[in-house]
Amino acid sequence: MALKLIIDTDPGIDDAMAILYAIAAPEIDLLGLTTVFGNVTTPKATRNALYLLEQAGIEIPVAEGLHRPRILPPFPPTSAVHGAEGFGTLAVPTPQRRALVETAPEYLVRMARAHQGELLLCPIGPLTNIAAAMELDPSFCSNLKGMVVMGGSLRAGGNITPAAEANFYHDPHAADFVLRYGCNMTLVGLDVTNRVICPRSFFVRLASESPKMGGLLHDMAEFYIDFYETVGKFAGCGMHDPSALVACIAPELFTTEPHALRVTLSGDRSGEMIAVANSTARPVNVCTDVQAEAVKQNFFKNVAKLS
Repeated sequence: MALKLIIDTDPGIDDAMAILYAIAAPEIDLLGLTTVFGNVTTPKATRNALYLLEQAGIEIPVAEGLHRPRILPPFPPTSAVHGAEGFGTLAVPTPQRRALVETAPEYLVRMARAHQGELLLCPIGPLTNIAAAMELDPSFCSNLKGMVVMGGSLRAGGNITPAAEANFYHDPHAADFVLRYGCNMTLVGLDVTNRVICPRSFFVRLASESPKMGGLLHDMAEFYIDFYETVGKFAGCGMHDPSALVACIAPELFTTEPHALRVTLSGDRSGEMIAVANSTARPVNVCTDVQAEAVKQNFFKNVAKLS
């Protein structure tokens, strides 16, 4: 039986990769998307999610989430990385479909109750909606099968500041709350996603195999790779969000360590994730190593099947 899954997302180029992977992988039953700020504003994230589903010919619900962090003032979107509209230089038209009237936290709570013990949640943006859902329903996390979160960094340092990974940086209070009070979580952070690098040739081959959807990712990725090469970080782009989706169905490709975790909430190290010794908090399974080529091959073989 396919894994029932919802993605909480801020599309975003690597979010688009992750969503198309979830659509393509036969092991995943993608029930819906929820949106949040980060790579773009929340309204643009909703538009981008609806547009991507329309391009893929998929009709599933999209629920719009919260528009700002729990406590901090809003951050500007990361347009230097993903472009002003989120998909590189691609102009994103207004989709025909609309989001649910229901908010993302309300939708997540309802779906967790409806699929108790069966639903896996994969947040690949700031954890604002997840923290709100946990407050809305104290049994939310226990109703889930589990969570696979893209975010944080145990030993690899940050990607938006020297200390912080971007999703945790954009709402450290939400990240801290979810890591402290959530349950049955796996964290796919920069310790592994920085090792899964896709060069330009990867997307050229993908476009050749899947001209429409692979070609769409190829066009988006040009902007993404240009950014990484400009800052001199990688010869290609990190496969951040898609790695979390691969971990949902192929956890054997990742090595994990259990850690109780906290997130720094202020100062120049805001958003930094820290392992806490002798804590009574539930441990989180933190991915610390990865079979990078196998993850890339898993992603490619699935997305290449899309028409």
